[in-house]
Amino acid sequence: MDQRLLYAIRMDDGTAGLAGDEDGSAGKAEGKRLVSRISVSLAEELLLELDAMVEKLGFANRSQAVSSILHSSLVNHRQQIGDRVMVGTITLFYSLGTGGVQARLAALQRRHIDEVISSLHVHLMNDQTLEVVLVQGPAGKLQEIANAMITERGVISGRLEVVASLIPPLHPFETENKV
Repeated sequence: MDQRLLYAIRMDDGTAGLAGDEDGSAGKAEGKRLVSRISVSLAEELLLELDAMVEKLGFANRSQAVSSILHSSLVNHRQQIGDRVMVGTITLFYSLGTGGVQARLAALQRRHIDEVISSLHVHLMNDQTLEVVLVQGPAGKLQEIANAMITERGVISGRLEVVASLIPPLHPFETENKV
């Protein structure tokens, strides 16, 4: 399959045209995505970091890297403001030195039993704990739960990470109890 993208360009006379990849070939327009060119001004330091990322991750060019970054950011934005059911993790790093933090986090999980699927915590050095909570539900609700956990006294840092997928049902529910 031909992986080249066509670029929509505006000519000096104001008309639109098509340009192809670096070799200048436009190829067939069927099945190709038209893209628009934009100009972005970046600080030199940020540009150097972008170039290093392009090389390290194997992007073909800066445009591909910037497009990937923007796509991820826009998907994240849609997830945060929408009611779409998503699956994800809430990662928490907290100190047991703050009395009752683990109990308060467990109580929050029980209050949101419809969204909290599972949790795993690992005791670290210096009375610190890393906890990962598997969640599924409307993206906005997951963000509310994550915010409640992350802002709990004793939590040092936390983050919600969601993906556009669902956990399949583990067991079919039956209407009557069978022994």
